[in-house]
Amino acid sequence: MLISTLTNKHTSSMSLLTHLLACLFGMGSWISINGLWVELPLIVPEIPEGWYLPSYLSILIQMANIGPLFVTLMHRFRPGALNEAAVIYVIIGLGTVASFLLGFFWKETVIVAGAPHSVALLLLTFFLSAVDCTSSVTFLPFMMRLKPQYLTTYYIGEGVSGLLPALVALIQGVGVVHCMNSTQSVNSSDSSVMFELRAQYLPAIFSAEVFFFFLSAMMLVCLVAFLLLNYHPSVAREHPNGGHTNSVKEESQKNQQWAEQKPMMDPYRPANQKSRSGFGTGSYSWMQVFYIFIILAWANALTNVVLPSVQSYSCMPYGNNIYHLSATMAAVSNPLACFIAMFFPIRSLLFMGALTVMGSGVGAYIMGMAALSPCPLLVNEGSGGAIIVLAWIVFVLTLSYVKVIVGVILRDEGHGALVWCGAVVQLGSLLGAVTMFPVVSVYSYFSSGDPCNTKCP
Repeated sequence: MLISTLTNKHTSSMSLLTHLLACLFGMGSWISINGLWVELPLIVPEIPEGWYLPSYLSILIQMANIGPLFVTLMHRFRPGALNEAAVIYVIIGLGTVASFLLGFFWKETVIVAGAPHSVALLLLTFFLSAVDCTSSVTFLPFMMRLKPQYLTTYYIGEGVSGLLPALVALIQGVGVVHCMNSTQSVNSSDSSVMFELRAQYLPAIFSAEVFFFFLSAMMLVCLVAFLLLNYHPSVAREHPNGGHTNSVKEESQKNQQWAEQKPMMDPYRPANQKSRSGFGTGSYSWMQVFYIFIILAWANALTNVVLPSVQSYSCMPYGNNIYHLSATMAAVSNPLACFIAMFFPIRSLLFMGALTVMGSGVGAYIMGMAALSPCPLLVNEGSGGAIIVLAWIVFVLTLSYVKVIVGVILRDEGHGALVWCGAVVQLGSLLGAVTMFPVVSVYSYFSSGDPCNTKCP
């Protein structure tokens, strides 16, 4: 009895260790690019590109999709030829070094075509983008080596990759505006002057250099977590078959085992169900597979690109505090949705569709408020700010839950399904960027107004 109790305690502690490592591993997936975005208010005033930098970042991130495209094609045409662990080591190491170098060279400029440009910043950003984009098609398939419950923990870590930089930037004091009185001469003959408020960004508590070193340290933590997930002897017990599965044959055998266990995990699916398609284990028809991937691409397009690109327009009219509160609560909602999915993994395709419609409807309200900027609905009312913060929470919460459930479903369909999951995530983000870039950056359909002088009726 005593031996059994000690064994259970040891297993529980090892399970907690694996959960922690999976979370830290997932945290490294997008922390570099998420951190770069939240640091923009400090970077932009110091570089010649100014506020054109976000447009350049959007282009660089989409160019970096060459990484996941290469990995996906290798899995499709030469399965088993790509050493997944080696690729992960390379991209995490590259992310660590690039983040560290940003701390030294982000302000350095080079004369190109007669004008100064932040070549080092743009080049290192491309490397970081390649790291984060490629993580979508390498980190997720690697999680096949662990039991299914750790995939949800990985998604929590992926959510933390957006939350942690946002909290650090909040402590840093990024983008805090103070309205100062200023005078402007109106008529030089009679010395008439006009008083107006001028927006002034307050200095940050610590520099952008320190922030980039922090990002590099977090990537190093991700690397250590990955090493322990690979080589810690106790973590090996958390593998479905008690060890690593490196070969295609072993992977196929493991997928078959999960296919046999699936009816026990999903009570809605009959145990004697025949193969309905050639995808994964064949549990879903081709129409259902198409439906799942459409929802996945749509949810990622909205949450990764479309709505974040107009977040400032939707929130800033209600005040700087509302903007920071909405950004922080949205970042909190992502890991919270993953945490909920860990205990309530409802895998109903109908429920998933309903949540997608709900999240999209709330997203439409956010987009409407951004389009009405700088004078959205209830802009002079306290309820207006509360509603927009709540809208961002519900939007991120619902669609993040959908993304996790899709990941859980595809995890049971095998290693190849998770590779396609990562590819579709990047495809959705790409389509969102292609749609929003001309709308926001080229045609300037959205107007931010002056945070100190805009007057609305």
